[in-house]
Amino acid sequence: MFEDYGEERLLSSTKSDYDFEENVLRPKTMEDYVGQDKVKANLSVYMSAAKARGEALDHVLLYGPPGLGKTTLAHIIANTMGTQIKLTSGPAIERSGDLAAILTNLNEGDILFIDEIHRLNHAVEEILYSAMEDYALDIIVGKGPSARNIRFSLKKFTLIGATTRAGMLSSPLRDRFGIMCRLDMYTPVELQRIVERSARTLGISAQEAGSFEIARRSRGTPRIANRLLKRVRDFSAVAGNRTITEADAKRALAQMEIDELGLDETDRNLLRALIEKFGGGPAGLDTLAATINEDVNTIEDVYEPYLMQLGFIARTPRGRVCLKGGYEHMGVPITERVRKQISMFDPE
Repeated sequence: MFEDYGEERLLSSTKSDYDFEENVLRPKTMEDYVGQDKVKANLSVYMSAAKARGEALDHVLLYGPPGLGKTTLAHIIANTMGTQIKLTSGPAIERSGDLAAILTNLNEGDILFIDEIHRLNHAVEEILYSAMEDYALDIIVGKGPSARNIRFSLKKFTLIGATTRAGMLSSPLRDRFGIMCRLDMYTPVELQRIVERSARTLGISAQEAGSFEIARRSRGTPRIANRLLKRVRDFSAVAGNRTITEADAKRALAQMEIDELGLDETDRNLLRALIEKFGGGPAGLDTLAATINEDVNTIEDVYEPYLMQLGFIARTPRGRVCLKGGYEHMGVPITERVRKQISMFDPE
């Protein structure tokens, strides 16, 4: 009766087929953009000053977990500055010639947005150095002793780089960004405002309690909140309800096996494996991944950060350990041996 989403994870904060309406939901101005107040305030100052001087905005690096609105913020910057934005990603720029073609087609003040900028290959990255610093493009023509360097002037542009792994950026590239902004996870109240705005945009009627129920299970991520809103809408519509109530939201989220803290069956499998198969840990990442039949990188990048944020698990030099909160959430009694073990990593 309901849609089959295959093996894609509904609570993943990475972009997927669920998010085909993301552009429709994207706010266009700073006033409509919910949360990230310090980032918005600082960017507003930088943009106002650049417009007053008649200059292009300095290069901007946006970093933080996926799904928090880095691409949306780049579009808002372009709208505020009154310029065009060209979108690409690190993996899409395979050769230095690809980047050169993009840069030479930029007009004065245009914005080039590179998503996943930490995945640029080294040869392409080196082209960016002179482009960002001197607004020039250095091309080597020929090979061997006859090789010569030709420099092309570029129009002044703004590079906005987005990354979920700022630590993977090389120092020369990172140092060329004049503005660096970290995006933080959202509170349930902020997410409720996003859910209510998205509901209005999509023509969905939702009660305040219903929108908050969705928001508090969204793992602090707007992309997940919007995704859950659309899935709850499906359940509510099939049940014949025109307005999403708190009961509708709870029933739909329970059907999707998403609990009160936003954990799904995969999260619970990880906690269950740590507790039941490894006595609470420590358990090596490779061993844990093999036990629950998941990819090591997926566990490390997708599942663990939120469980660590909740205080359910800890990363230690010896492996992963389940903490007191994890035992309590899974309803497993804590023995004296486990209590002593936990105290080593989670002192009360």
